[in-house]
Order: sequence, then structure tokens, then C-alpha cells
Amino acid sequence: MCGIVGYIGQKNTKEILLEGLKELEYRGYDSAGIAVLSDGVFSSFKATGKLINLEEKTKDFTTDKFAVGIGHTRWATHGKPTELNAHPHVGENSYIVHNGIIENYAELKKALIDDGVTFLSQTDTEVIVHQFEKNLKDADDAFSAFKKTIAELEGAYAVLLVTKAENNKIFFAKHGSPMLVGINAQDEKYFASSDTPLIGHCTDVNYFEDGDYGYVSHGDILIFNKNNQQKQPHFVKLSANKLSAQKDGYCFFMEKEIYEQSNIIADTLLGRVTEKEIIFEELDTKLFEGINEIKLCACGTSYHAALTASYIFERYSKIKTSVEIASEFRYREPIMTKDTLFVAISQSGETADTLETLKMAKEASLKTLVICNVDNSSMVRLADATILMRAGVEKGVASTKAFATQVTVFWMLSLYLAKLKNSLTQEEIVHQLELLRAIPTSVKVENSMHERIKRLSKRYLHGHGFFFIGRDIFFPLALEGALKLKEISYLHAEGYPSGEMKHGPIALADPELFTIALLPEHLLYEKSKSNIEELSARDSTICAISPIAFEKADDFIQTKKQKDYMLEFFEIMVVVQLLSFEISMRLGNDVDMPRNLAKSVTVE
Repeated sequence: MCGIVGYIGQKNTKEILLEGLKELEYRGYDSAGIAVLSDGVFSSFKATGKLINLEEKTKDFTTDKFAVGIGHTRWATHGKPTELNAHPHVGENSYIVHNGIIENYAELKKALIDDGVTFLSQTDTEVIVHQFEKNLKDADDAFSAFKKTIAELEGAYAVLLVTKAENNKIFFAKHGSPMLVGINAQDEKYFASSDTPLIGHCTDVNYFEDGDYGYVSHGDILIFNKNNQQKQPHFVKLSANKLSAQKDGYCFFMEKEIYEQSNIIADTLLGRVTEKEIIFEELDTKLFEGINEIKLCACGTSYHAALTASYIFERYSKIKTSVEIASEFRYREPIMTKDTLFVAISQSGETADTLETLKMAKEASLKTLVICNVDNSSMVRLADATILMRAGVEKGVASTKAFATQVTVFWMLSLYLAKLKNSLTQEEIVHQLELLRAIPTSVKVENSMHERIKRLSKRYLHGHGFFFIGRDIFFPLALEGALKLKEISYLHAEGYPSGEMKHGPIALADPELFTIALLPEHLLYEKSKSNIEELSARDSTICAISPIAFEKADDFIQTKKQKDYMLEFFEIMVVVQLLSFEISMRLGNDVDMPRNLAKSVTVE
């Protein structure tokens, strides 16, 4: 998602910041900017679109003496991708860049506006710089004001702030979003949100821990922990491999993206899940007035997320829900009534078939909602409303974290609607909110689990095919598991409802048919178990994924005990992703760039 860089030194600060931002382009962004403070004077430049636009704006600007500078690439979460919403954000005498989401920004913003502060942007970030300058008026020094400001923030953040009040320092804070500082033999200081901008400039880096804050000057690095105790930096040698740094040491981007789902889902939840309800600031409740049906339309992995949503919308929101494959919906002369909310789902927001169905819905005067990962994409611009998934850039062609965040958004939306329609009691909603907050823990990959899957994968490199089977919402997950395996291993795989085996597919059962059985404890366990036993009796090779040992399984991947089937869904999702990944690895395939596939399908 967003990227941060910072620099203190004597070199051409502009070039160092721009070069650092270029190394963060792989993370994705829709605007960029820098702010440089030299001789007590700020110079700031911002531009939408690619970095070349920012480079053009800064072509006549140089610094050849001591300066402090900060830069940022922004992936929009609050506010459209405009220059005003781009970072760095400015107060009277300070600039700030920020990754993450400030959950209590609306409350802070209201108080600041009441104090006469004028806001230029729609972002949560701008609140921080104005809050700092408010505190600075009553503080002994800038650091005291910064410390107080950070204590007033709720949410996730990595922050760099520069101010004329102390023009030789960069103030920093880290909670939930990554941040590191690097040094070299010239005693220069570099900040970044990942390793890559520092490679070639720094020899050693200190990775900040959650709760760390402080400041860096030309000669000092002052760090305090979450308990306000000063601590010494812990420097380690910096890798010299930029591609490896982008992958954070993983072999493939897909593996990295599977592992980072815990943090990404936490970003998706931030500011939206409270103790009592779901908040979607981007939605107006009028969107749902007069709506008696939801129609979900998507392709591929997004279609599987939509199928999952159909179960929970009807179960929790008590609203009729249908799911359409976009490429089919376009040509079958569908009946569309105005009491239907049309929901298009696309990671890129540019998927051609889904975009065309959205146009059809608009022409039929239906209310429209888009679930998307890219602000200002074609679908976002066209729809009445949008919920952003906040998944960041997904470089692996086979979707992992995008699917996870889509399902997370749908779960939240089902509870949002349940409150509007009074289809769940407040007690039931509070329980569901507790479960939502547990998703990041349920998707964390444990080394022992991954190692188990890695060892098992060598048994699944041949045969005449795979059945992924599951019931209820685990049926769409079975479809998604089969799709993942097909995409990156090129082995034949199909997803089926467990109860459908006896209606034809079981004819294929033999030892060379591998059945990947999704067997949650809290949803139709006995029914699913009997369906698996039917395949076992016909000598299909069974790999069961369950928290409960299954004696008739040839292989067993044991998941943790969870409180609810939805948390089992997310944990089993990770297992099938890793299983597909490891099988593909053993076959020697390019996991990130499988043959014949593209990340964004913009043709029919």
C-alpha cells in the first residue's frame, strides 16, 4: 500500500526522496509527494498518477546543502486520489507523511474545526499535523508536542513529521505499519517503510517495533518504546538484493501475500469495526432504502467471494441474494428490477466483463455498489458507492489477499445491513464483531503448519485430478481452492459441494483421485464427514483439513480450534492457498506468473 521515505543529510535531498519512492512503486499508489526543509524554508511538491508527474514538477528544484526531507506514495483510503489528498500534508509550519488509518480522526477533526482550523484534504492524515501544531502552542518543545499527539491517536500508523520549530529533525512514530531507519559511514539518516529504498544508501538498519516513537537529527537517534522508556537502536546489516527486499525474503510474491494477510485484513477492519456496530463512512444508508434483493456479479476469484457473500447475506442480513458470473450475465437478457442493489466485485476495478454488467445495471436505473481494491478505477468512478478492500498491490497473479479482504468486507457489510434491517439482535451483532476482530489471528501462518503442508505436497504431484469439497460457505472455498491449484500448478482440479459426490462425480473415485476435504467443526460436520466417507470407500485418496482428526483420511492437516465456522473458513483458506503454492513449487513452476494468465483481465 502506501510508501514512506525520509532523509537527513547534505546530498541532493530531492533526488534521494524521488529515488526512494521509485523503489516503492511495486507497492502501488495513485499519488505522490515530497516536502524538503532547508534553511528554515519548506519546499513541497505533490502530483497524482505516476512518479514521472512528480519528477516533472520538481525538475527545477535542487538542494545542495543540509536539509531534512520526507516523501510518500499514497494508495487512497480516505478521499479521492487528488493533489489535495496526496501527502505530505501541511499545517502552519509543519509537514507530515503517514501510512495506516487513524480510527478516531473524525472526533479529532471536529474538535480542531471547532478551534478554527481549516482542512484542505479529505484524509485522516491531515488531522495529525494540525493536532501536533495545536499541542505545540502549549508545549515546551516540538518533541513534547509530538509525544502528546501520538498518545491521542487511535489506529495504525507509521508517521514522519518535520517542523520549522526544530528544523534539523525528523520525528517518527510506528504502530501497526512498518517503519525502519538506516545509517551509513557518512552519518546520514534514511527512513523508509520497507528495505528497498535504503539498499545502496545504508549499511545497517533499525526496524522499529510497535509503540516506538522519537526523533532523528544529524547526530542523534532517540527512540522511546510504548512504555515511554528510552531504548537503544538495534542495528542489523541490510541486504543488498532489491528484489529479495521487495519480497521480504520470501521466494515468491504469492507466498509473501499469503503471509501478510493477517496485517492486510487488520487494515481492512480498521476504523470500520467498533464495539457495537460496523461503520462504513463511504456508504449512505439511503443506498439500501427500497432494496429487497442483492445481486452480486463478478468473475473468477471475485465470483467465489460473491458466492461466499450470498450465504452470509441471507443468513445474517435476511435479504434475498443472487450471484452472477459476469461473462454470462451480459448476454442472457436478465431481468433487473429497481428494488435490487447491484454489487460488482473486482480487485482491479477494470475487469471488462464485470464493468460491462455494471454499465447494464446503471442503464436499468439500479442502485450500484462496487467492492474494489483500486480507488479511481473505472468501476469506482461509475458506481453509486464503493467499499475499498485496502488489500494493497497483489503482485502474484493468483489472488490470495484480495479474496481474503473481499470476504472480510462482505462479512462486515452483512452485519451493517443486519443492523439496518434489525435482522440480528444487538447481542448477536456484538458477538459477530468479536469474531471479525479475530480474523487477523486466524489467518496467521504458523511455521509448523506450513512445514506440514510442504512435506505433504510431494504426494500430490500426479494422479488424474483433484476434488476440493465443502458444504455451505465451504463450497465456494472449495471452488477457490481448486482454482488456485489449477492456476499455478496446471493440474486438473474441481470444486464441488460435498453432498453432490453421489450425483455423478463419485464415478471418478479411485486411488489416483485426490480429494481435498474441507471439514469444519462448527458447520455441518457430520454431514460432510459422511460425504467424505463415501469417497474413501471408493478408494479416493483423502486429505482432510479439519480441527478434528479424521480416521479415514490418508493425510490430515489439523487446523486450530476456532469459536465459529467463519474463523474456520479463514484458516482453511490459508491452508488451501499454501497447499497449492507448495505443489506448484515442487513442480518447478513460476508461481507468481503462471502461464496464459494476466492479473487484470480487461478483455472479454
